[in-house]
Amino acid sequence: MDKNKVELLGYYGSDIIHAQSAWTSTSRDLTEEKLNRVGKLLKMLASEGHHTPFEKSSLHFLVTVDQATHIHLLKHRIGVSINGESARYKELKEDKYYLPEDWSGIKDNATQEDWLDTLEKFTKESNELYHRALEVMTPILGRKRAKESARFFKTFNSQITMDVMFNWRSFYHFQQLRNSESAQVEVRELAQEMLDLVKNIEGNPFDLTIKAFEL
Repeated sequence: MDKNKVELLGYYGSDIIHAQSAWTSTSRDLTEEKLNRVGKLLKMLASEGHHTPFEKSSLHFLVTVDQATHIHLLKHRIGVSINGESARYKELKEDKYYLPEDWSGIKDNATQEDWLDTLEKFTKESNELYHRALEVMTPILGRKRAKESARFFKTFNSQITMDVMFNWRSFYHFQQLRNSESAQVEVRELAQEMLDLVKNIEGNPFDLTIKAFEL
């Protein structure tokens, strides 16, 4: 069992890049006076919906998440690039899976078994069936069809690793959508961890942008 994980692989851009993009229509030259009003400019752009300058930066993450969170990342996305593991092209030999910690201690009324233990047992059985089905079906259906169909045994809490890149505008959209009390706990935790990683980049290159969007 693994927790969902996220790593910031890299980034491009800064508050200055966003400001300079906005100033392209007049003059991109940076003076002391203009530097002193970057925060005010970014606040105005964010609050009035002039978000195009924020597309000029990028945030690059590596995440390992359950399938439900994977779907939340894919749905309703704007300007987000995602590439991940595919069980269609390779056998998932590492049986990564996620268990919701808030299930711990909740008992099945019928068996008195902890639901977290039940889910783990079910997941392990499903993973075993996946590998057995793949082995048996490969000589009959061919390796390609065996791989893409044996994954039907994989449970919704199976984890995959994905490469995810946002521009700042799309990152803000993701934060609005998923770092919300109405979002599922797992994706909300992922969004918050991503935001924390960005806030803790050495030198705070996006400090004024974060403040402008009130994140």
